[in-house]
Amino acid sequence: MNISRTRSAVRVGAILLGVSLVSSVVAGHVEYVGDGERGDPIAFLMEALSNPVVVAALTAGGIGVVAVIVLYLRLRPLTHDIAVFRQVMVSYSDLVPWLLRLGFGLPLIGAGFAGYFFAPIVSPTLIGSVPSRLFQIGLGFFLLFGLATRAAALVGLGVYLLVLLTQSELLFSLEWIPGFIAIALVGSGRPSADHTLQQVAAADGTFYGAIDPIHRIAHWLATRLEPYRRYLPTIIRLGMGAAFAFLGLAEKLLAPSLALGVVHQYGFSEVTPIPPELWVLGAGLSELALGIALFVGFFTRASALTALFVFTLTLFALPNDPVLAHIGLFSLASTLLITGAGPYALDNLLGATTDSDLHSSSEVVDQGLD
Repeated sequence: MNISRTRSAVRVGAILLGVSLVSSVVAGHVEYVGDGERGDPIAFLMEALSNPVVVAALTAGGIGVVAVIVLYLRLRPLTHDIAVFRQVMVSYSDLVPWLLRLGFGLPLIGAGFAGYFFAPIVSPTLIGSVPSRLFQIGLGFFLLFGLATRAAALVGLGVYLLVLLTQSELLFSLEWIPGFIAIALVGSGRPSADHTLQQVAAADGTFYGAIDPIHRIAHWLATRLEPYRRYLPTIIRLGMGAAFAFLGLAEKLLAPSLALGVVHQYGFSEVTPIPPELWVLGAGLSELALGIALFVGFFTRASALTALFVFTLTLFALPNDPVLAHIGLFSLASTLLITGAGPYALDNLLGATTDSDLHSSSEVVDQGLD
């Protein structure tokens, strides 16, 4: 009897460990690597919940997460370690503009050369293949070099939203919206072409300083955006949260057949004791929960770390998932590690945000054309 119980406990433990990794392995963009019918979500849910193993694993996983959160809030362990970690993250605030420029400039260049439009599942047929490629490559280099950074970000945002009206598939790359807005708010930083030109223009006796018409325009734009810079973490949280929640719903919970196809395609259930239905439900619910946590600012830095873990493991688990398509999300999650939750977050009520976090989110250094 004891041996039987031990084996059962080991099996349940293995399944729970697998469930904790499910969101990391299957939480990639299913649309990027899968193909086929989306399926009936109601029928899939009813069939999945008829399996006691699936119900037990999901219930135990949910209770476990809640228990960990409650215990942490009551015990507050590693207080000094966490405080030092936050201080180190805040010290990287001046790197945020550079981090965001790389995170969205490189994918734009890659998309241009690869021949898709913002998202790997969107073809550039609306504005033509060659113009769309040249536009993305050019815009990517502007961001990468930090040249007319704010204007480039606003142009990119406008084009994305315009194309979104006719290409709903762009919703699967929703991170472009908070990414472009974030770059417009923080500007170019340094090193950047903007900062270099600004220094030359500001120096006495330079020829460029006498003819430069750009510095005044850039300064005007920076001044108009300055009051909103403190909302940088909030915008990133809302954008990332919406992206995760949308992927959890649209690619897993509401498209079970497509997600199951990916599970079978990579043989996940063949190498683990986890039923295919549990892979899909676990991934969908985990992404949905992570999206909600980011959206409301609940344990923001921990959620950002979880997102980075998800992205990293997904790249190894789904080799066909294009790496460039995830770099923007990497940069957004990394930025949240630096800034913290920012205004309008549950962390502010729970005491998870410090004064240095608020100072960092409102004073992210921009040494571009300000």
